[in-house]
Amino acid sequence: MSNIATILARKGSSYVTVEPEQTVLEALQLMADKNVGAVVVKDAEKYHGIFTERDYSRNVILKNRHSSDTKVKEVMSVGLPELNALDSLNHCMQVMADHNVRYLPVMEDGNMTGIISITDVIREKVIYQKEVIRHLKDYIQG
Repeated sequence: MSNIATILARKGSSYVTVEPEQTVLEALQLMADKNVGAVVVKDAEKYHGIFTERDYSRNVILKNRHSSDTKVKEVMSVGLPELNALDSLNHCMQVMADHNVRYLPVMEDGNMTGIISITDVIREKVIYQKEVIRHLKDYIQG
């Protein structure tokens, strides 16, 4: 069965970053330009959290804040559970469900090595199921 390392190998371990002091508007523009639903909040090499579309809707729009006046660090998700490359997809799905999140950081020795989304996990599960079906067909057809 696949693990987090398999996902990162397939999609790549690069991710889009913003600095904590950047405005929400700058982060949203970058997210739109890169066609992503979340950005990693880092300064230099230190990971601080993840800013998502959900953070924007719940912590900016619903609280009547202004995107151009609000810093990412004020509304980002912090204290998220961390994954490591050897974690299974089932473990990742359980952690996401338990914490009601769609994005999790992948860490190794205190350094961020990637970000995993629920879409990444579902895509990998579908690929795995297709491989199982193909192997079963090959076996049956001899």
